Amino acid sequence: MTEAPLLLRADDSGVVTLTLNRPQARNGLSLGLLQALRDALAQIDADPAARVVIIAGAGPAFCAGHDLKELRAKNYDPAYVDALFALCADVMQAIIHLSKPVIARVHGVATAAGAQLVASADLAFAAEDARFATPGVNIGLFCSTPMVALSRNVGKKQAMEMLLSGDLIDAPTALRFGLINAVVPAAELEAQALAFARKIASKSPLTLAIGKKAFYAQAELPLAEAYAYTREVMAQNLKAQDAREGIGAFLDKRVPVWTGT
Repeated sequence: MTEAPLLLRADDSGVVTLTLNRPQARNGLSLGLLQALRDALAQIDADPAARVVIIAGAGPAFCAGHDLKELRAKNYDPAYVDALFALCADVMQAIIHLSKPVIARVHGVATAAGAQLVASADLAFAAEDARFATPGVNIGLFCSTPMVALSRNVGKKQAMEMLLSGDLIDAPTALRFGLINAVVPAAELEAQALAFARKIASKSPLTLAIGKKAFYAQAELPLAEAYAYTREVMAQNLKAQDAREGIGAFLDKRVPVWTGT
């Protein structure tokens, strides 16, 4: 029998849903799954028809982090470990650098590198039953790489609470921490995430790409440099046909027609 693909892709009017497809392993991020995710993100970045990405998980969980069984089966081989963590870092950065917005659609658990995946996404919607944790401290392997994304998305005290305790937090707590954008009933999760993705997909793709890149770039700059950088970004953005079309449509009280230029 042919093995099921590690990652599923579904396209719907500019919205691409990528589903982690290792339900029997709670979508643990094996080397193969990370490679599939990296390749899919590269394809989406080059696809003008793709406007927004949703990352979801098959089965009972969103993502339980790295595949510990695979780690042990590889006998913690240093070459494998180095390749695994390097690839994981590449995937998380690819999400940030992707020219399309990325939404995490979370149900069940999102732990360790799974929580890292949520934190790396631009937006995150979670079902009421979702739970989040960076539990590495409980097994003697501190969640150092998940810490990078986590500490850039929640407050320092909240990040340290998760990292030092390893405890699961519920969806309302994740919302309060700033890790996710909304908590919705499980039955409505897919529909609400898709509706929001379609709303974003209706915007100018060029403007979305400019804005996402600028958001992450300015966040790493001192205040004065951030204003200098974004001032130049806005000036360049104003030269785009979509910006002039959008302003004209607003003033003329009509629906804009985006060209992506």
